[in-house]
Amino acid sequence: MKIKNMPSGPLMVNTYLVYDELDKKGFIVDPGGYNRQLTQEVIDKGVDVEYIILTHGHSDHIGGVNEHLDDFPGAKVVISVADQKMVQNAKLNMSPLVFEKEVVVTPDIIVKQADSLQVGSMTLKFLMTPGHTPGGMCILVGDALFSGDTLFYGSVGRTDFPGSSFEQLSESIHRQLFVLPDEITVYPGHMGTTTIGFEKRNNPFV
Repeated sequence: MKIKNMPSGPLMVNTYLVYDELDKKGFIVDPGGYNRQLTQEVIDKGVDVEYIILTHGHSDHIGGVNEHLDDFPGAKVVISVADQKMVQNAKLNMSPLVFEKEVVVTPDIIVKQADSLQVGSMTLKFLMTPGHTPGGMCILVGDALFSGDTLFYGSVGRTDFPGSSFEQLSESIHRQLFVLPDEITVYPGHMGTTTIGFEKRNNPFV
């Protein structure tokens, strides 16, 4: 499994291109804005992008979806059931504040706790981790966890937005993430990578 971080959008969200190096099947996580370098990387590596997966519905994580769908028309957009309405409503996803225009996305696949998708030889398991948003989720793929704005290096996602809850976020992290093996590498929506073990021992917020 190859993972490449290509930050995008006005807030430079960590946008991940993930693909199977053998069969070139892949997916994109959280395109915060349109990134021509991401598209070029897909072309250069010959990746077949099957899914664009959104860890939650805030506009800084969905701003590039529609333009990248123009590049990858076969890709299906994936969102959690609880954030489905957010990506379809500019007021809820706060896109006018970030992009000074309305951004709405039409999802193709709605997932819930423990649902999975197969991308080449990779099995993607979805873990619902509400708190930053009502439908925040993480994606577990082998020994990699894409945590969106749930868990960061030494920090956690903001909980001062409408629909956010620190208590819910903390519970999500303890029940869904801190039960995973310590060696799991965490690829967050902002800042650098970390591990589950490091955050269990050192994160001051949880």
